[in-house]
Amino acid sequence: MQHKKSKKNSQLIVRINDQERAEFVKLCDELDTSAAREVRRFIRDFLTQHKDRD
Repeated sequence: MQHKKSKKNSQLIVRINDQERAEFVKLCDELDTSAAREVRRFIRDFLTQHKDRD
């Protein structure tokens, strides 16, 4: 299965606690991923999970 990469042209600003951010970024580094990648993955999974709500 081939995923078509879409251009990333929007930002979502999320305000979180400094400590939570630091822990999240550190864990992402330990897992060899980026915080942005994991947030994008969460959003895609969330949309897929709730796509039949309309």
